[in-house]
Amino acid sequence: MHSFTEENYIKAIYKLSANGTQDVNTNAIAEALDTKAASVTDMLRKLSKKGIADYVKYKGVTLTAKGEHVALQIIRKHRLWEVFLVEKLKFNWDEVHEVAEELEHIKSDLLIKRLDEFLGYPKFDPHGDPIPSENGEMNVKQQKLLADMEVSEAGIVVGVNDSQPLFLQYLDKMGIYLGAKIKVIDKMPYDNSLEINLENKKNLIVSSEVSRNIFLSA
Repeated sequence: MHSFTEENYIKAIYKLSANGTQDVNTNAIAEALDTKAASVTDMLRKLSKKGIADYVKYKGVTLTAKGEHVALQIIRKHRLWEVFLVEKLKFNWDEVHEVAEELEHIKSDLLIKRLDEFLGYPKFDPHGDPIPSENGEMNVKQQKLLADMEVSEAGIVVGVNDSQPLFLQYLDKMGIYLGAKIKVIDKMPYDNSLEINLENKKNLIVSSEVSRNIFLSA
């Protein structure tokens, strides 16, 4: 059984390692968790002793297979709770992250199994991120950033790269949501902003920063 703090470290290492593919340095973890590098080093030694992480001083840390499994189960719980909060309790998609951060530490495997069943075994959370299965398997959508689409290309919004509340609130205001159809009408070379058509109803101008944070079905 892992403590609340240990679980936060495990999840942070997994995310910073680009889903387990590269070493993570202690400073990056300290920044992500808003803590001191010395505290990070102590925790990494502790996780190494438990067989959760491989920590090499001055090189960085990676999760072991056991650590990756733990990380994926935490992410699974977080994303299932987000689905529950949006679908059943009518939270907005910009309101659920912090609540799910607390709920993801609930230990009961049976509760999570029942929650998954109750929700109809969802494959993706309200932001379009895949929900790991009990075995840690994830469905990956064929997707492409709006910024990489060519003029006259179209796709369905399947996810966002930035799930911070301010960005999600901006998308709500623009009328952009998961499942919305977007077609690229024009690209502006000056600042890489795009003119898009939304749902065959209205044209909008979106900035380069916005277009780099919206995923469309490829």
